[in-house]
Amino acid sequence: MAKPPPGAFQGYHRFKLGKKPARRGAVKFKLKTYLVKHQLPTPPTMFGHQSLIGKNWGLFSNELYRDCVWAGAAHETMLWNKEAHRTVKFNDKNVLKAYAAVTGFDPKDPSTDRGTDIQHAASYRRKTGVLDTKGKRHKIRAYLALQPGDVDLLAVAMYLFSAVGIGLRLPETAMKQFAAGKPWDIVPGRHPSGGHYVSGVGRDKKGNFVVVTWGRLQLMTPRFYKKYCDEAITYISEEMLVPPWNTTLEGLDLSQLYADLKGLK
Repeated sequence: MAKPPPGAFQGYHRFKLGKKPARRGAVKFKLKTYLVKHQLPTPPTMFGHQSLIGKNWGLFSNELYRDCVWAGAAHETMLWNKEAHRTVKFNDKNVLKAYAAVTGFDPKDPSTDRGTDIQHAASYRRKTGVLDTKGKRHKIRAYLALQPGDVDLLAVAMYLFSAVGIGLRLPETAMKQFAAGKPWDIVPGRHPSGGHYVSGVGRDKKGNFVVVTWGRLQLMTPRFYKKYCDEAITYISEEMLVPPWNTTLEGLDLSQLYADLKGLK
């Protein structure tokens, strides 16, 4: 039997992965540094605005190429803008163009389809921004690292910022669970894995995290996150800030963060 292509699991070749290995300390600023504990809201068991998008998230060629980090960027930008009562659209061409700009990807050369480093992508999103179908670029103001596998911090970040980039060492069993419409959960034993990026957007009434991947919503148990998360990053996008949130975010020291950003190249 032929060996599955990189980023695909045997028997489930439709979808690709595409996150490069985590680099410890690659993201300089840490979310915990800027949290003001006594001002932090307590996330309810169930939260998230994923229903604003519904089922039309889009695959953005992640079934063909290892562009999951850029598909995630599109998903996150769509959600932030929808929260601010704007509809922003992306297509395969836009998403792959960003993938190519940062990694040198060329669809005519399979050897260039090697995936993306999360920090490199975040830096591009801050300095340049991702392009939508109308030719508008969408930048983030800042990005902050979360402690991988910290369930409580992930919940706070998703509640504050609506979408969090989650890097996983995704096991083969997760692809099977996705295909079967089941939550991602731990299956005993050792399983082949690969790096994958998903966007965390909420939590359901049972306490499972809701993520977006391969064009649809997927549930993930907290214990799965604890075991397989190797990096996580939250973004500050001013596109999501609508009155009265146009100057600050509850529980976050934005003034200090913005002052620190002045020294970031």
